[in-house]
Amino acid sequence: MRRRGLILAAAAWPALAWVRAGSAQSKQPVLIGWLGFTSREAMARSFAAFKAELAALGWKEGAQIRIEDRWAQGQDDRLPSLTLELVGKKPALIVAWAMRVVVVAAKNASGIPIVMVTSNDPVAAGLVTNLARPGGTITGIAGFSIDFAGKFLELLLAAVQNVKRVGFLAYANNPNRAKIMEAARRSVTQHSVEAHFAEVATREEIEPAILRLAKEGAQALVVLPGLLTGAERQRIMKLALAQRWPVVAVSSAFAASGALLSYGPDFVASTRRAAHYVDRILKGAKPGDLAIEQPTKFELVINLKTAKALGITIPEKLLLRADRVIE
Repeated sequence: MRRRGLILAAAAWPALAWVRAGSAQSKQPVLIGWLGFTSREAMARSFAAFKAELAALGWKEGAQIRIEDRWAQGQDDRLPSLTLELVGKKPALIVAWAMRVVVVAAKNASGIPIVMVTSNDPVAAGLVTNLARPGGTITGIAGFSIDFAGKFLELLLAAVQNVKRVGFLAYANNPNRAKIMEAARRSVTQHSVEAHFAEVATREEIEPAILRLAKEGAQALVVLPGLLTGAERQRIMKLALAQRWPVVAVSSAFAASGALLSYGPDFVASTRRAAHYVDRILKGAKPGDLAIEQPTKFELVINLKTAKALGITIPEKLLLRADRVIE
């Protein structure tokens, strides 16, 4: 009987933990930390989707939860201090948006659950050993396979058949940098193109890098996934369009800013899904027991306005594959 009682008690622990948490939150809202690399304005749609999904799951902001958000404004060196600010608030967990943010949060927020939303692979970055049972304090929405980086050149050549020299712009501090570059180089060997690579670590390095690619004769630009390149898309697009380059990137925000096309996960949907991880952790689940999901919704966006300006005719076969067309 005593053994049976112990088993029953153990099985009831998550429920008891939730009852205690529920009792505590009736007096004081549970604090959720949010750490983003860019700005609240740049992430407005994703941040709003996250809050809306929490509300749909029954979490009332102000009464049951309180969200403390911090934004690095595209400055990598601000991430450690912003993380420590959040840690000082004693949050129940931290939502970390983008892999570089996850890496810094994991280092500076020891013991605090981290729910990630990222376009990179956490296994390749060494943050977890596997997706099915990550262990430790990190879980959430992972990115695509590293091999996905080779997809951009394939799409570029499907849209613009006469390109022979392609520039690749990469973020030097991406935790998956080496493997992303390797995947991009593998894709180059599969096609008859000449590749030129440029890596940037700060926003000040972007213009010189693009001018160097132009001097090397690049006819188009592939923007590889990365925090800085995503945060500085307006600057990148202005410089690239001045060279009359067709641009391919991962985020649909690039296509909206003038890139010829983009292909990648629906980041708003991924951020919305992260709210479900927050819900489960606040109800007593251990982050290490929650399998890390990969995005299931990808979208191909083609900007016909840019195609027309550059004198490019997009093949009908590619247009039929598009999830969204900007005209």
